[in-house]
Amino acid sequence: MADVLANVWAGSVHMTHGHLEWISQQLFGDTAEREFLIRLAAKYELTITPATFASGTVLATGTSLTNIPSGTILVRDDGETFETTALATISGASVSVPVQAVTAGAIGNMEEDDTLALESPIAGIDSTMTVEADGIVGGIDEEETEDFRERYLLRRRNQSTGGSDEDYEAWALAVAGVTRAWVYRHEGGLGTLTVRFVMDGETSIIPSAGDVIAMQAALDAERPTTAEVTAAAPTETETEFTIELIPDTAAARVTVEAELADLLYRNGIPGDGVARGTILLSQIRTAIGVAEGVEDYTLTLPAADVVPGLGALPVMPGAITWV
Repeated sequence: MADVLANVWAGSVHMTHGHLEWISQQLFGDTAEREFLIRLAAKYELTITPATFASGTVLATGTSLTNIPSGTILVRDDGETFETTALATISGASVSVPVQAVTAGAIGNMEEDDTLALESPIAGIDSTMTVEADGIVGGIDEEETEDFRERYLLRRRNQSTGGSDEDYEAWALAVAGVTRAWVYRHEGGLGTLTVRFVMDGETSIIPSAGDVIAMQAALDAERPTTAEVTAAAPTETETEFTIELIPDTAAARVTVEAELADLLYRNGIPGDGVARGTILLSQIRTAIGVAEGVEDYTLTLPAADVVPGLGALPVMPGAITWV
């Protein structure tokens, strides 16, 4: 009887203490679940970056002078829907039609030459439309919990001072899709400041002209009145690697490439034309040496520290040269 009573009591208090432990975790930003993290961050006026809608243009063909009304629904093969955002009229035999995804997020992005079909036929308009050169782009998913947590903890560690480097980094990271940002003071002279940023979740991490415009607007809304701030996209500079592995196996090559990519992601910073952003040769050697499956190696390139030029971000090459 005592054993039964002990087991029942243990089970009941285990659930009670487990619930108390869970509650305690919701009090701190590094352990709180999404709902409670959002509430904690609200005290600092931080909010989840919402999903954005992809947009672009499609080429419609049909009978000249036929109208395609604004709000016309187009359907992709997988059932995702898009709508036209302005009235378009066939001129000659075709017309470019602006469209936007109905569902927010990356699911709305499409590439050039992909196709959409009219949900309901329009007399004089061909049923299939083709995505034009720039694609349907700009769809970004709602901010992930861990990315938001990182922004929250950054804010907690660096109290706002109305214009510190950390403030500009936080303001930049609050823009949808931005994953890394760097601040460069006095680059254009005293009183100037440049903010460079990348979007690792996109097909190209380098921001488009539209992304730079959006960043400029976001920074202008936050910056001190007297600051002269410029948003800018870095340029990619491929870091050439020539490596001989011992043993030279496919698995070892994969792990080495992964270690080097991780190094460049963690330490890669757009250069300032002097020394900032330098990837040390010793760091490269360490990344290769700790890769699983590598017993020894010879590194031919790079032969010295990688020092990026002004605004240049070191990235992986299209392929590593293995010898």
